[in-house]
Amino acid sequence: MSAGSKIGRKQEAAIAALLTERTHADAAAKAGISEATLQRWFRDFGFIAAYRAARRQIVEGGIGRVQRVFGEAVDTLRRNLTCGKPSVEIRAAATILEQAVKGVELADLVVEVEELKRAFADRGKQS
Repeated sequence: MSAGSKIGRKQEAAIAALLTERTHADAAAKAGISEATLQRWFRDFGFIAAYRAARRQIVEGGIGRVQRVFGEAVDTLRRNLTCGKPSVEIRAAATILEQAVKGVELADLVVEVEELKRAFADRGKQS
């Protein structure tokens, strides 16, 4: 199977099982295939691409759910900054600081990736 070809029903079942089962052996059994077949499929670019797309879809759904309650989470941390319990206040403050730093690091990384993409694209145009 080439990278551009579609996957079959058994491979779709294997991907669904991979997303719900704890081990590859359990996923293979649930999909009705051997573990060796599953391992062979992991060398197939089309299967890998479909598996990654399915995982990405699940993660994006989870991110959407997190984003919907983000404001409430921030409000809870803010409220706990002054709740009168030092250990809770310290944990809330530490969490806020940690997330702020991660946010800045992520924003910086996005800028760097964009700059690298532009440089790569410009270099490709010069060739």
